[in-house]
Amino acid sequence: MTWTSAAGLVLTDLVPAQLRERWVREGLCPGRDLYSLFLDRVREDPSREAVVDGHGTLDRAGLAARVGRAAALLRARGCGERDVIGVLLPDGRDALAVELAAAALGAVSLPVPHGRSAADVACLLARSRAALVVTDRDDTGDAPVLRPDPGALDGGGPPPAAAAPDPESPARILVSSGSEGEPSMVAYSHNAMAGGRGAYARAVLGGGPVRPLIAVPLASSFGSLGLVSLVALGATLVLPGPFDPVRVLRAIERHRPTHLVGVPTMLRRAALAEQDADTSSLRALVASGAPLHREVRDLCVRRFGRPVVNVYGSTDGVNCHTAHDPAAWEPGVAGRPDPAVCEIRVCDPRGGPLPAGGTGEILARGPMTPLCHVAAPDLDARRRAPGGWVRTGDLGRIDADGTLRVVDRLRRTVIRGGVTLHPAEVERALAAHPALAEAQCVPVPDPDLGERVCACVCPLPGVDPPTPRELLSHLREGHGVDVRALPEHVVFLPALPLGPTGKVCTATLTRMAAEAVRDRPTVLSGGPR
Repeated sequence: MTWTSAAGLVLTDLVPAQLRERWVREGLCPGRDLYSLFLDRVREDPSREAVVDGHGTLDRAGLAARVGRAAALLRARGCGERDVIGVLLPDGRDALAVELAAAALGAVSLPVPHGRSAADVACLLARSRAALVVTDRDDTGDAPVLRPDPGALDGGGPPPAAAAPDPESPARILVSSGSEGEPSMVAYSHNAMAGGRGAYARAVLGGGPVRPLIAVPLASSFGSLGLVSLVALGATLVLPGPFDPVRVLRAIERHRPTHLVGVPTMLRRAALAEQDADTSSLRALVASGAPLHREVRDLCVRRFGRPVVNVYGSTDGVNCHTAHDPAAWEPGVAGRPDPAVCEIRVCDPRGGPLPAGGTGEILARGPMTPLCHVAAPDLDARRRAPGGWVRTGDLGRIDADGTLRVVDRLRRTVIRGGVTLHPAEVERALAAHPALAEAQCVPVPDPDLGERVCACVCPLPGVDPPTPRELLSHLREGHGVDVRALPEHVVFLPALPLGPTGKVCTATLTRMAAEAVRDRPTVLSGGPR
């Protein structure tokens, strides 16, 4: 299937049509569009809470009315079926209403995390050929802008009738974190969002009424769990606003969410916050977006007294989680693949499946698989394999019992003198140091070897920081890290920089590290290795 926007953006589904049809027949995808599914929830119980944000509580009927107002504003600006509509608004009822309004019109939404730079926003809107961006910002480039006046979406009449687009047509464009450079975009169909991603939301949040507190931006890939759980599960979304650990704890006490959803850095900072709060409403914490270290998991279990569900996933539609047995998690364990979301295989460099226990690249395909990358055929050529498979760029293996283990990222490496190093083992060992709060390794340029490993670490408050030599001893003698992988530079920081999606911003951290170690000798004795 090939879809073309009104402005000429071409999106081609790279999954064979017969697979899409089979997933609908088997009930793994609903064969319905997102807005029609939302209307089902409104009719089911119009008075049930839909969203709790900085403006208070809004029920489903109230959200549907806001959707109607947003749809009218979009129509008045000439937007309709086959348009791409950018959504650059703070998390809350208005962002949800505009996205659902786009779906009601048969348009495609492009939510952009509100903290994105002006350059990123302009690039994303231009490459997607967006007809309009709905925003409260003034730095969005040349794209036509709709800035709703305060209160413009209040009130409203009945929700609009559904345009009922093809369920296999694009519904939402997800934006990558951009940790490896310029952010990419991936197009998802209505079926992939409500079907595959809906099954993932149901698995990690469980049955019964759910009230997830979404600490990550709704516009991020991980944050899309918010809209999906609202539509597919009838969830009530608790949205505390820009991340602040104390604000999160106060929101848990006040609004009684069932789950705390965040990247590991957010969960760790919430667990360490010096703020008394009643968090007994929580059933579990859900971590994704970055590797989960044992120390962070154990800290969260001690602080909140609840299990931590680890989610391995990506914007490209890859997903595996430990919801079936969170206590069995250990570093590297991604859980057992769920065929209702995606099947997973581990392959050799030629693309051939490896037997259990073999280490290779992780590939995924299933109801959650997106259509394609947006305006990036080069990425599709590198990251999509024949038959609709997605190449993750991650090394892993599948144990005899079906458990997926992630060994490291293929694309996150340090190339030192022609030798490719994977820093995940070093980061896990650094995270175990009792005096460190956070740690991440990045490459720094070197005139001789090309790149060297730099460990960026944050000491715990009130604790004497270890010396670089002590850290190397901890890695080598305490955890057996290969001498070739040891960091040759150590940079101490008060906190690691976060990007707009709440994950550590690798690009910013890399720049900071390069500036900090310029002309500085390595911490290793005996000269260059």
